[in-house]
Amino acid sequence: MDMDPRRLLVLLAVARTGGVLAAADELRITPSAVSQQLSKLESEAGQALLLRTPKGSVLTPAGLAMAEAGEEIERALNVARARMQSEVNIAGVVRVGGFTSFMRTVVIPRLPDWRSQYPQLQIQIVEDSFPALMRLLRQRQLDAVVIEQDSTAAEQHPMATGMIQEPLLDEPWKLVVPAGTLLGTDNIDLSRLPLPWLGVEPSAANTAVLGRLRHSTGARIETVHQYHDTLTALALVAAGEGVAIVPTLALTGVVHDQVDILDVPGLGTRHIALRRFDRRKAASLPVDTVARLLRESAAAFDTRSGS
Repeated sequence: MDMDPRRLLVLLAVARTGGVLAAADELRITPSAVSQQLSKLESEAGQALLLRTPKGSVLTPAGLAMAEAGEEIERALNVARARMQSEVNIAGVVRVGGFTSFMRTVVIPRLPDWRSQYPQLQIQIVEDSFPALMRLLRQRQLDAVVIEQDSTAAEQHPMATGMIQEPLLDEPWKLVVPAGTLLGTDNIDLSRLPLPWLGVEPSAANTAVLGRLRHSTGARIETVHQYHDTLTALALVAAGEGVAIVPTLALTGVVHDQVDILDVPGLGTRHIALRRFDRRKAASLPVDTVARLLRESAAAFDTRSGS
């Protein structure tokens, strides 16, 4: 199979953005050019790689395999770029916004090493709600924002024109219940739990999971209370006030007294990504460097053990 590897990056862009128009915007080329590259790639591969639907483009199994190959090429290019950049004196201030669990577990523990590696690069952390962080990004008061979304809700946080999004981490959602509540239960019916669900602030990805469960189970899922911090959710669960859906990262390094943490089929995963404006010039070197550091730190994190 003889094919141009550059076309795999076009396919990868379509896979990430969900359509030809969005991929063209990300790649800074015309939609017709994207379509031409995909047609040539399908011809070289000898089979269909995309299924075009009214809601966008969906990859076939062969397309998924090709997109994975594109990711390997992209990763190799990033490694080469990082090696070249390591010889450049990276300096400047990069402001990164994000949510608590990712910043606390993946970013902050690495700050001393990054400061030693790049003494003239300042990484400033801003923690806030998703709407506030995106407003700061649009106003150019932040250079990048780490976002979260339920992996099945791709349209939960649409991107503005000129933004790019890079995947960082996918981690499983967990069900947290009062200790002993579901002991001996082999098949957990999420629509018939003995306690109500705890509500979470509307911009959190957990909210989309509850909406998905309402739709998939047909159950009337009501919520009580409303929390923002995972520690509050754990305290409410421990007090017997309800059950909660919590991502793995948020449970890392915190006390789990009086609660059980369960893996339940159907809960799905939380997708974490880095969103920023596309700046293809020398001035973006500090931001590119920080993006690479975040990718590497996220890739090293084991979501099974939480470390």
